[in-house]
Parts: sequence; structure tokens; C-alpha cells
Amino acid sequence: MEIAVFKYFKDGFYSFLFEDGLQMEFEEIHPKALYKYNLNKDDSFVDKTFKLSYSEVPSSRDFDDVIYRIDRLELV
Repeated sequence: MEIAVFKYFKDGFYSFLFEDGLQMEFEEIHPKALYKYNLNKDDSFVDKTFKLSYSEVPSSRDFDDVIYRIDRLELV
């Protein structure tokens, strides 16, 4: 799992800033993680640090493209 700070949810994307300075946007989040941390509706998680794991999955819209999905999420 990697350490990252939740920055925002906008237009269906969850943005996280990683320790190495990389900012990534995730289009999907596992339902269990979203249930525990309602990032798309609860602004109190903005600028909070999380441990997360993610995967690349083929896009259903364009087979040459991938989307990033959060698989696990834990508040640090």
C-alpha cells in the first residue's frame, strides 16, 4: 500500500497526491472503501492522509486506454 493525501473529488474523479509528488486521479473506487470513507460527499477527508492500493483496469469506452481504480483505502 502507498501513502497519499486526498485532494478532491470532482467530475467523477478522486484525486490523491503521493509522497513522491505524483498526483493521480482515480475514476473508480471499491464500494467497501467508498462506504467507509464517503469521499465524494464528505469534505472532511480533504487533505487527510491515506494508505491506498490501486489497480489499472481496461476502459470500457476505449480498449487502448486504462482507468485507475482504488482497491483498498485506510485512513492514516
